[in-house]
Amino acid sequence: MADEPQKISRGPGEVLRAFLKLGCTSFGGPIAHLGFFRQEFVEKRRWLDDAAFADLVALCQFLPGPASSQVGLALGWKRAGYPGALCAWLGFTLPSAILMLIFAYGIGRWHGFSQSGWVQGLKIAAVAVVAQALWQMARRLCPDVPRTLIAVAAAVILLFQPSAWMQLIVIGGGAIAGLSLQSKMAALNPIIAPAIFPRRTGLGWLAAFFFLLILLPIAARLWPVAWLQIVAGFFRAGSLVFGGGHVVLPLLERVTVGRGWVDHDTFLAGYGAAQALPGPLFTFAAYLGATLNLGPRGVAGGLLALLAIYLPSALLIFGVLPQWERLRRMPVAQALLAGTNAAVVGLLAAALYSPIGTSALTHPLNWLIAIIAFAGLMFGKLPPWFVVLACALAGKLFL
Repeated sequence: MADEPQKISRGPGEVLRAFLKLGCTSFGGPIAHLGFFRQEFVEKRRWLDDAAFADLVALCQFLPGPASSQVGLALGWKRAGYPGALCAWLGFTLPSAILMLIFAYGIGRWHGFSQSGWVQGLKIAAVAVVAQALWQMARRLCPDVPRTLIAVAAAVILLFQPSAWMQLIVIGGGAIAGLSLQSKMAALNPIIAPAIFPRRTGLGWLAAFFFLLILLPIAARLWPVAWLQIVAGFFRAGSLVFGGGHVVLPLLERVTVGRGWVDHDTFLAGYGAAQALPGPLFTFAAYLGATLNLGPRGVAGGLLALLAIYLPSALLIFGVLPQWERLRRMPVAQALLAGTNAAVVGLLAAALYSPIGTSALTHPLNWLIAIIAFAGLMFGKLPPWFVVLACALAGKLFL
């Protein structure tokens, strides 16, 4: 049938080649990534049709985690099973992860680099990029008064209580508040063929996700070794990212800067550099793992953090995809998600003020560069990588 994925014929190698090309060329963030995916897999390779692709996108928007990476996992899984999912993740993730590790190596060994004009420019670029993401997400996720109020309440609470546990409470509160929107939530469309993986297998992956989400923090507290603390922190961050890759910023900031594992300047410099690279923003975790002041650090630390932050995404995709055809029809599930997404907008707004704005906008000239960068993104439609490089150059020349 036209709406079913092609049968597995060439195996994981085909998946790896396709996603490696995308990992090297897909600039522009999650929404742009999905456009590249559609062009590659719907129009060019015809692995699936538009209806099936739209359904996968809807599912991955429904779940916490990086939407574009999760769509890639699902496409690889449908094409070549679990080896295909692994190859899709490797191809799409490793190019930018390797570049982030190289950047981490340089920032840790070049004396004074973290205080240089280049890094100050990268921090300013982070302000512009996050501000643009906040504006776009607010327009899409807070289209009415109830969701706007949820976002404002979340931002105010987190400005006064910026703790990791309060972030969990705010996200959960947003989900509960979203129940008031149930009457507005229509069933998602279009409908596609049933999932090709058995529900029982999916329930096992979901059980593993919740088991790790609950027990990893307990284990890290009872057995406070560095590697386990890193895995627990990054796994939790990867489990709570609703609404897009930029939302991982405040979660990772609490896990790393909030615990004294890395300083603000190093954190924001890496986040700014990540905007200039192709592929998923979650590879920022590789940079952080390599620059932390505990654990294995270096390449080993970067890979540990990268695997930990992506593991929830894989468990959720493998667990929920077989259940999706039933879940997607439930208005209550859609209402919970709508409230959660609105709370996430507030979370990102609070993070834009602190630590991003308070750390980067320390002089009038910094403000001017940030405003010009934001205008370039919003009105000039400049690509993020160009704005980041321009900010880094402006920082070198003027700061």
